[in-house]
Formats: sequence, C-alpha cells, structure tokens
Amino acid sequence: MYTSIDKVVDIVERQIRRYKTRLEKRLREGAFKAENFTINNAIEEEKEFNLVKIKKFAIKPMPVEEAILQMNLLGHEFFVFINSETSKTNVVYKRKDGAYGLIEPED
Repeated sequence: MYTSIDKVVDIVERQIRRYKTRLEKRLREGAFKAENFTINNAIEEEKEFNLVKIKKFAIKPMPVEEAILQMNLLGHEFFVFINSETSKTNVVYKRKDGAYGLIEPED
C-alpha cells in the first residue's frame, strides 16, 4: 500500500511541475516565487504525445439513464453517447463519490 502511495505522489509531483512550467511560460516572468515550491527536480515538458490506441465505435441516440446503464454494463468509468433529448454528443461519467456526472456541450 505504501509503495502505491509513493508512486502516486511521484506522478502528481511530476504533473504539478509540468503544469507549473506551462503556466510560467504563459504568464510574465517572476509570477511564481521559488520559495513557495519545494520541488527542485526539473522535468522537461512533453513536446510530443505518444498516441498508442485509436478506437472507433458506433454512437446511437439514447437517454441519459440508458447511457449510465450501458457504462455500468461495460465496466467503464465514462461513456460517450448522443443524447436523444438534445441530439448532441454527451459524456456520462462515474464520480469518485459514487454519483454520476454528465458533460454537455455549450450552445
């Protein structure tokens, strides 16, 4: 268990360093004070993203409740579908607290 926690902490620290670097580039120089950060190891920003899989699937119109059922049947954390009520592409996802969320595009 402790090994898993240490691994997650390392991953989160790398993500924080990477996003901090991106923010510094966008903002003026000196916006971040070094004394507020205790991480000393520099990580290079990713220049290329390694896309390892492309998946295609048919999307059929369905209500939100059916999309949640389909997601649970597949055992996935999220499910992309066309909302039969709005005819727009939506995403349902399972939240950490056990509830469900819905992502809808803005008009």
